[in-house]
Amino acid sequence: MIAFRGHEDDFIKRLVDQFRAYNRERPTEKVYVHTDRDAYLIGETVWLKGYILNGFTHEADTVSRVLYIDLVDPVAKRVRLREQLRATMSYAPGQLFLPDSLPAGTYQLRAYTNFMRNYPDAYFFSKTLTILPSDEKSAAGSTTLQQNGQPDVQFLPEGGQLIAGIENRVAFKAVNSSGRSVAVEGFILDAKKDTVIGFSSTFLGMGYLTFKPEAGQSYTAFVQFNDGTRSNYPLPPLKAQGVVMQVDNLSHKDNIKVYLRHNKTNADTTAKMTLVAQTRGQIVQVAIIPLSKKASLIQLPRAQFPEGIAQLTLFDETHVPVGERLVFINKSEQINIGLMTSKTSYKNREQVDLTIKTTDASGKPVAANLSLSAVDDRLAPEADSNGATIVSHLLLASDLTGAIEQPDHYFNPVYKDRLTQLDLLLMTQGWRRFAWTDVLSGTIPPIKYPIERGLSLTGRVVRPNQKDIGGKVNLTFMILNRDSTRSFLSGQTDEAGYYGAYDLDFTDTTSLLINGIKGSANRNLVITLDQLLMPTVTIARVPYNPLEFRRDELAEFMKRAKEYQEIERQIRRNGEVLLQSVTVKAKKYKEPDSRTIYGTPDASVKFDQMNTSGRQTILDVIQGRIAGVQVTGSGFNAQVQIRGAANFSGPVAPLFLLDGMPMDLQAIMGISVQDVDRVDVLKGASAAIYGSRGSGGVISILTKRGGANYDFTKEVAPGTLVAKLPGYAPVREFYAPRYDVKKPEHVRPDFRTTLFWAPMIQTSADGQATVSFFTSDAKTTLRLRAEGATTGGMPGVGRGIVRVE
Repeated sequence: MIAFRGHEDDFIKRLVDQFRAYNRERPTEKVYVHTDRDAYLIGETVWLKGYILNGFTHEADTVSRVLYIDLVDPVAKRVRLREQLRATMSYAPGQLFLPDSLPAGTYQLRAYTNFMRNYPDAYFFSKTLTILPSDEKSAAGSTTLQQNGQPDVQFLPEGGQLIAGIENRVAFKAVNSSGRSVAVEGFILDAKKDTVIGFSSTFLGMGYLTFKPEAGQSYTAFVQFNDGTRSNYPLPPLKAQGVVMQVDNLSHKDNIKVYLRHNKTNADTTAKMTLVAQTRGQIVQVAIIPLSKKASLIQLPRAQFPEGIAQLTLFDETHVPVGERLVFINKSEQINIGLMTSKTSYKNREQVDLTIKTTDASGKPVAANLSLSAVDDRLAPEADSNGATIVSHLLLASDLTGAIEQPDHYFNPVYKDRLTQLDLLLMTQGWRRFAWTDVLSGTIPPIKYPIERGLSLTGRVVRPNQKDIGGKVNLTFMILNRDSTRSFLSGQTDEAGYYGAYDLDFTDTTSLLINGIKGSANRNLVITLDQLLMPTVTIARVPYNPLEFRRDELAEFMKRAKEYQEIERQIRRNGEVLLQSVTVKAKKYKEPDSRTIYGTPDASVKFDQMNTSGRQTILDVIQGRIAGVQVTGSGFNAQVQIRGAANFSGPVAPLFLLDGMPMDLQAIMGISVQDVDRVDVLKGASAAIYGSRGSGGVISILTKRGGANYDFTKEVAPGTLVAKLPGYAPVREFYAPRYDVKKPEHVRPDFRTTLFWAPMIQTSADGQATVSFFTSDAKTTLRLRAEGATTGGMPGVGRGIVRVE
């Protein structure tokens, strides 16, 4: 037996230092999304809540404050819908409306932060949603995906290598073309067609076999499927020399046992191998194994590991990784979420009072942030009772490659063999967080996508021929919100033409105008905006759809969903009332210009085709047209002074405003005279409203594009980009009628599929919270599901039922 060693070894010290540096420069985030259900009708709303957590500790991570939600069509490989949710203290409630234009089918709901785009999109959260069409006939054929092609069966030697002359354990996994597991059985033949060993899967198409391969042989697996078809698959090629790593994570409650056997011939008696154990960026244990020993046992104390997946990596005597095994450390460090109703059964339209309790494994109350859904179990059958939860995602799926079937099965204590089956899963699923070669090389990939503490506008300015602009470009941004308020930003690109505006805050669809000028007047520019592009979609395998409706269930679901859609439409109409004919008399109201804080200016010049013809700059147009305003010079060398604006130091330059925002003279000179609506001038006491800045008078330039009634989306000038961008999605309140107070709309029948959705439930320090809702007109069973986590990173899921009789 070889015990744990310290970090006195040079290689171990270098590895630990570089690993820490790598994770310091490449932190990770994890995202989980709880939806009210898994199947929807076109025209319905997906109610959801996103959780953004620290990838290493699972603590509530408040750094990223923008969560992107994509509805991905895996067949067309395109994003059909997108929302940007505002994350506050790691939590992002919201909704996704499914428009009538959306094709029915099976979709992937994908969620990620901008910072997560520095990693492959396999790190993004993803779940399958079923979107049904509006008619039953089309829906009946849209709930499942066609299966074509031969099932895929992979044989994976434990540790990664199949070594001649040493007994090897080989795991296998079989899935069909839609990614769903299939049961298999078969046998292994050698090159002489002799049977070596038989095998059969034990859980979800997975199993393992043990045999000792002979040098010079090749091996083939003959596999038979449930439908009677057969196929053959080659086993990985044999290596003459190497190391076999076998891990026992089940027989001993205190230690993980790692058995190493090798057949290497090495004259160096001081050579040694190194075993490294790490969990989520933290090296937990390191052991040194002399190569002089052909067989070794390493015991790793389980207590030193945090809960979750641990990666065991074996480095050979040349410090090259030659073996890897994943194990799960189970410490039951999740929170328990109890859902208790005041009664065992309820009548139609009766109030349900629900008490929620959150405790740790020892029963001690803990505070947690939760989301809760209550759905009609008959109208919304659960796609998979062992489907993904926040527990299975954080502790399992977020650190593995490929889709995991029935992930919550491995965390449900009802299943006695779940840990054995979980160990089998980890023999067939790969690690994906990093590669040791990257760590040991010392070259840390750069961070391309920054953490977003608000919305971002990024892009590049180039020549019309797409070549570099050759220097910095002055940019002006105008953001026109739906409430007619405006925001102005100004800045410069870098030398390569890239620009970025960060930490912005706007809601719903917003109009954006970006104006670029190179030097004093060059507008021969093309401005691009990254936010107009959708991230690429890579689908390794079309997700299978585990949801199946019986025909009567499907018809009932669609009927009730349509009824609720009509109720929602009525709610959105917000109680519109038809009035009798009336006559309204009033003076014409003039909308105030939000760009000005002054009243009537001392002088004003309206820009038109006559006075702007042949003029280069704004000063050229107003020259000689306003008494007391002296313009000297012409073109881009002109200067302006308002008579009487001086102090003890001499003349004072006027304050320039562009649509209400202070600007310098150089920027004003770059504004095209064709874009200006009028120029107002304030003198003396009139300019006092701007304080000391207006001591030299005020010249206010008001552009056509800045006007409240101007639709600048219909005109694009050179060096200008006009676009409509989505801001944060407005968070709608879930409609849940209360029948304790009679209202006229209560005469409508109530057969809602989702009866209650509460995305932001916070239990107190004593671990309790209470909510209430009303049952519908259906005599059914309501399925309750609460998910969430503590700020310290302990996740949990709670389930319950409410009977309506």
